[in-house]
Amino acid sequence: MPTVRLDDRALVAVSGKDAEDLLQGLITTDLDALAADEAKPGALLTPQGKILFDFLISRKDDGFRLETARDQAEALLKRLTMYKLRAAVDLALEPSTAIAVTFGAEAAPGSYRDHRFEKAGAPLFRSYGGVPSGDAAGADELEQLRIEAGIAIAGADYAPQDVFPHDVLLDKNGGLSFKKGCYVGQEVVSRMQHRSTPRRRVVIVTADAPLPPTGTTITANNKAIGTLGTVKGKSALAIVRIDKAGEAMATEVPLLAGDVAVTMVLPEWTGLTFPTSADEASA
Repeated sequence: MPTVRLDDRALVAVSGKDAEDLLQGLITTDLDALAADEAKPGALLTPQGKILFDFLISRKDDGFRLETARDQAEALLKRLTMYKLRAAVDLALEPSTAIAVTFGAEAAPGSYRDHRFEKAGAPLFRSYGGVPSGDAAGADELEQLRIEAGIAIAGADYAPQDVFPHDVLLDKNGGLSFKKGCYVGQEVVSRMQHRSTPRRRVVIVTADAPLPPTGTTITANNKAIGTLGTVKGKSALAIVRIDKAGEAMATEVPLLAGDVAVTMVLPEWTGLTFPTSADEASA
């Protein structure tokens, strides 16, 4: 089971007797459904329902850890501090805690099941503290696995405040609750859910030639329908308008990333399909 150290990730610790109540009223994840041995995806949204920060949340001692990109950890801490007010909550960065992931079906003692990869049928465990130095080959393998699983992350695949939780499949991988009550941005994402309006989704893109870089526009009939995110050789993630992609595929219109012809699929574990004009007419 290869283990990969993640030096680009950091931890924000949230502890104290009011920690769970504070987070439950702020973030998209339902903490009542968070087991002691798992890390679930989540986000802190803008009031308009777009993702401001993404993270993985897990339990620790009398509180929680939020694992996020190192370059957004301090900003996340500052935003949580703004919401804290007089709650009995302690907030701090854990800058010296090493973070690693291990591939395989068996967990190391004290590690956490990554719920996103578990949903995608690719077991992966996260460990905090006491992990080895980085493994470049393993890091490449992890990125490839993430593409194959259809798991998008902020920075690599989208910019903060640019996407809704549905766009990056949080409604499908346990990172978005519609039952727990109010949290920041909840009214907007609930309305999207009940009206079945999500049209942008993460897709897995492949090509017969090396793909152009992250940020390249994907087009159909010379009209932009999405953007490449993480790219590894001939495969990538992208966030696209799946209604436009479905229409193009149904009418055999080529899909292009730059000038490279591509094919795309929705992650199988989501149960989603590309809508067509006929689907929309009967909806």
